Amino acid sequence: MRINGRFNGPAGSANGGIASGRLASYVGASAVEVTLRRPPPLDRDLRVDAAGGSARLYDGDLLVAEAVPSTVELEVPAPVPLEQARAAEATYGGLVAHPFPTCFSCGTERTDGLGLRPGMVGEGRAACTWAPADEDPVLVWAALDCPGGWASDLPGRPMVLGRMALQQPGRVVPGQPHVISAWITAEDGRKTHTATALHGPDGALVAVARATWLALA
Repeated sequence: MRINGRFNGPAGSANGGIASGRLASYVGASAVEVTLRRPPPLDRDLRVDAAGGSARLYDGDLLVAEAVPSTVELEVPAPVPLEQARAAEATYGGLVAHPFPTCFSCGTERTDGLGLRPGMVGEGRAACTWAPADEDPVLVWAALDCPGGWASDLPGRPMVLGRMALQQPGRVVPGQPHVISAWITAEDGRKTHTATALHGPDGALVAVARATWLALA
């Protein structure tokens, strides 16, 4: 497996959602949990060992990530209305200060990424819109990655993705506006646990994810 350099998160390493989604594709399960053991390298040939329904990603002898079948059991609130999500994008914290401005998913210095701008909408939730270019499930992982971090004070407390589990019961509609919402489920020292949901143009739930973020300091 090789992750192209354009799919970065923090400078010099892969976007966590992209890396997780790529590895998850080797696990034949409706819901997959990926644990990132170290920053996934870019533009380098990596080895995937897939056996027994799980998969591991190696950079030489170094374990980069593990993927296993899982479940995503969350109480998903009603979707944020499309116009409210669009309005929230103007308050996106990354427009003022962004710890990873070149991130493929939410970077403000990118014109070739997903362009996500999650802003707060009340009740502890962040939300934004997203119009998928196609039905690539890896992009769904990337889309549900960063909004979870932006449900917290990411500029004031930079964090990186440590673990993510995703289930996709529906399908995206390419070219149509979808709504992503995110919220914090728990905090424990350096760890922040979040949930994200993707709703389609008709308001139906397309995908849901839970994640664990690790503060850098």
